[in-house]
Amino acid sequence: MAYSDFGLKKVKVELHLKIIEHQPLFANIQPVEISDILQATLAENIPLAVSINTEKARSELIIANILVEVRKQFNHKISLFSGIEFNVDKEKSLTGYCDFILCNSPEQLLLTAPVITIVEAKNENLIGGLGQCIAEMVAARIFNEQEGQEQESIYGVVTTGTNWKFLKLTENSVFIDPNEYYIVDPERVIGILSAMMLQKA
Repeated sequence: MAYSDFGLKKVKVELHLKIIEHQPLFANIQPVEISDILQATLAENIPLAVSINTEKARSELIIANILVEVRKQFNHKISLFSGIEFNVDKEKSLTGYCDFILCNSPEQLLLTAPVITIVEAKNENLIGGLGQCIAEMVAARIFNEQEGQEQESIYGVVTTGTNWKFLKLTENSVFIDPNEYYIVDPERVIGILSAMMLQKA
């Protein structure tokens, strides 16, 4: 079993979590200015990714560029990982690969704590990816604890590249923002991701 085996019911029951769906936690996060390079890149890449319409295309052409911009916003003092194995607790089935991980550490050659944000890419079904993302968030919390780098909250994102849904794990409660955010407003998406890295969301 792996992260991809988790749906919402499974994470709620097996990982003993409370799901809270009606608090728009990220609605008041301010947008941040993005680079001209990213604006030009998205103008070119979004129509192409939508036309290809595969998870891989959306990950490579949209999501990765958004996350690289977040890293730039932090002057490369955070690290970004893509498609790496993240085996944390085999007994709890918290094993497998994560699409993207953001860490509050400048080390790029090796995944180190604290892991702050997990980003799960989906081709179309955001709701279907929530359980998997939450399982990865629980694994991130365990990983941080094992490394002596506990964080108040772990954040998660499920995205198609064009649509973004944000989550927050605090203690045994998972908050799923009822709003969706859209790549037509990349400044707000990056503002939320940046607030997550600062633990201000």
